[in-house]
Amino acid sequence: MSTDRDDAKMTTVLFAAPTLWDEYREELPAALAEAGVKADLVLEAAPEMVDYIVYAPSAPLQDFTPFTRTKAVLSLWAGVERIVGNASLTQPLCRMVDPGLTEGMVEWVVGHALRHHLGMDRHIVNPDHVWNPICPPLARDRKVTLLGLGELGAACGQALARLNFPVTGWSRSPRQIPGLRCLSGPDRLAEALTGAEIVVTLLPRTPQTENILNAETLALMARGAVVLNPGRGALIDDAALLAALDAGRIGHATLDVFRVEPLPADHPFWAHPKVTVTPHIAADTRAASAARVIAENIRRGEAGEPFLHQVNRSLGY
Repeated sequence: MSTDRDDAKMTTVLFAAPTLWDEYREELPAALAEAGVKADLVLEAAPEMVDYIVYAPSAPLQDFTPFTRTKAVLSLWAGVERIVGNASLTQPLCRMVDPGLTEGMVEWVVGHALRHHLGMDRHIVNPDHVWNPICPPLARDRKVTLLGLGELGAACGQALARLNFPVTGWSRSPRQIPGLRCLSGPDRLAEALTGAEIVVTLLPRTPQTENILNAETLALMARGAVVLNPGRGALIDDAALLAALDAGRIGHATLDVFRVEPLPADHPFWAHPKVTVTPHIAADTRAASAARVIAENIRRGEAGEPFLHQVNRSLGY
């Protein structure tokens, strides 16, 4: 697993996400070599010898105290809510922002937005052979609101804007993104949601964002609006969403993430006629591109340069 055996110049990289090793066993050494990093990539090592930890928050490693030499913990996940509050983790923590993950998320969001915008279901599922020549409005007449304007949110918003959807983006702090109307702060959330016909949630999970879609905020949307949630399950109050669907206030919800995963078989979302469940597949980290992100961060660490995508502990992402 070593890319070189010149120990005087060797960087020890602990791959502490054992269930993902098969995906990365070839990609990560190749990416390190491409980045010019001489690294000993190992699955086990004495903590005091480890320079970098490649990590997944679901991994067995939870106590980072012994890793006194470690310069950074490099997560393979975009979400860090499972680890960011770990008191033993004092080393810099970097989340994964992977081009492949971004592309996958854009495709999922655009695909499901178009499904509902065009009313595809009434033609795909039409057992009674009803001739229903209702034409949908043009994209420019369908209001879209996107909650969350990070790397993924910005990319999805711009992709929808290129299709002529008028996109309003909302974030906790101010952003400026070409092609989007950007609002920020708690006092402008209602403005962002009022009259929205498609709402996409791509916020991180924090105490401030949990249940951000609740009975009050769902009621702001256009009657029959569609909710797409590929972000975090806890962004939505499940009971409030089900009530809004039953009342016809919300027309459909396409959900990819849930408070408990896998989604329990008896959860009401499975049986509800106005809910589509996808099994946390909106975006996945691709080993080939993610390995290059990890390798670049290790190169930066060795060169004394700022890390990419370093987590702000006070914000939680």
